[in-house]
Amino acid sequence: MKRRRKPFSAAAAGAIGVVVLALIVYLVFGGRGPFKGSPFELKAMFTVPTQLHIPSDVRIAGVDVGKIVSVQRVGGAGSSQAAEITMNIGENGLPIHSDATVIIKPKLFLEGNYYADLRPGTPSAPVVSSGFLLPAAQTSGTVQIDRLLATLTASPRSELQTLFQGFGSALNAPPTLAEDASQDPIVKGLTGAQALNLALKYSTDAFQNSAIVNQALLGQRPHDLEKVVQGNQRLLEGLAASGSQLSSFVTTFNDTLAALANREQALSDTIAALPPWLQATNNALPALNSSYGPTQQLASALIPGVQQLGPTINVGIPWLQQSTLLFSKPELGNLLTDLTPAIQNTASSLSSTQMLLHQADLFARCFSNDIIPAGNQRIQDPPNTTGQTVYQETFQGAVGLASTSQNFDGNGRYTRSLAGGGSTRVASSPLPTGGPLFGNMVYPPLGTRPAFAGSPPPLVRNVPCYQNPAPDLNQARTGGTP
Repeated sequence: MKRRRKPFSAAAAGAIGVVVLALIVYLVFGGRGPFKGSPFELKAMFTVPTQLHIPSDVRIAGVDVGKIVSVQRVGGAGSSQAAEITMNIGENGLPIHSDATVIIKPKLFLEGNYYADLRPGTPSAPVVSSGFLLPAAQTSGTVQIDRLLATLTASPRSELQTLFQGFGSALNAPPTLAEDASQDPIVKGLTGAQALNLALKYSTDAFQNSAIVNQALLGQRPHDLEKVVQGNQRLLEGLAASGSQLSSFVTTFNDTLAALANREQALSDTIAALPPWLQATNNALPALNSSYGPTQQLASALIPGVQQLGPTINVGIPWLQQSTLLFSKPELGNLLTDLTPAIQNTASSLSSTQMLLHQADLFARCFSNDIIPAGNQRIQDPPNTTGQTVYQETFQGAVGLASTSQNFDGNGRYTRSLAGGGSTRVASSPLPTGGPLFGNMVYPPLGTRPAFAGSPPPLVRNVPCYQNPAPDLNQARTGGTP
């Protein structure tokens, strides 16, 4: 039998709903949830009215990075205007450096809500931890209209009225003939206010062109403006390090302007000729603009070479210094004296060297086309075939040559011979100076390879060796027994 649960009473359900609603409101308005980490807290001391409330925004360069979570008066609720504010900074606003500053700025023109403009400091300053307090020297507030007007007493107000009246009279006063003679024809006879109103006619194009220029100054790729600022910094550092050179440049520049002032008419004629030139330049800009793409690619390709140019110059400077000393008059004269005999004999040696190189070339070709292929052949002569190449068998024959150089004790350099033979008699062909040679062999010979053709092969002297085909040793004809 199941036990029935007692239903919640209306009071209990209402209490639970109030608790849940309070929790939701707490989390929505910036309360710390049970799974949130501790936010980064930054405190700042102000000695002026802050005009901040909870939760005013905290911004870096116009981007929201946190909220104001606490504003506490310092020194009681009396006449003291000092206050200590506490800000929770998100991850996108970190890190914060010790030289950071906070300025209170209005969100709307003249009046409205305010926010804390945080400048995180310079990278060279130490990074602060959560809970750091910025002193009053690094904070400032806005100047309210009521505070500005409160400082204007009767005397300053009267003087300010006089200033405005004089400025209005200056704008509305018609020009004199002398003043009008030096003015541009378009504003002759007009008062200052009328000339300013006429200038508004051209302000639209001027502001549009200024906007184009400002847009171009932002660059085409990220960090272009940052690179310009860094380049200007290096330029100003170089100017500051120039010392007296900068002052002399200013003096020279002053002389240049004075010379231009003396040529006022010529300068005026040059300026009058500028509009046609600017028009022609404007017509050429599309073609020039189309060339920027390949130019940028070329510049990007040249950057690695330019980066290596400095180290290359540094490496080449010692060599140039030594070369300067080497080519100086004392050392170069002695060097030429030593080199003169060698240079005089160079011409004659070049002719002999050319012949040597020609013969060496013929020898190398003969070696490559005839001798090496013949040495790499394997003679097939069963059952005496060794399977080795001819050049290997030739080197092994050196063992037999070494044995012929032994003397009677087997270690000397004298040739020795032994008499021997068998029942087989052999004879050679008749020699030019005598008859044939006879001998006895232990075993009867099987034949000779290659067979003697009766006369030595012809020696062709008018054909280079490399143009003859390589000999085929396995095609040699076998002769009979002697």
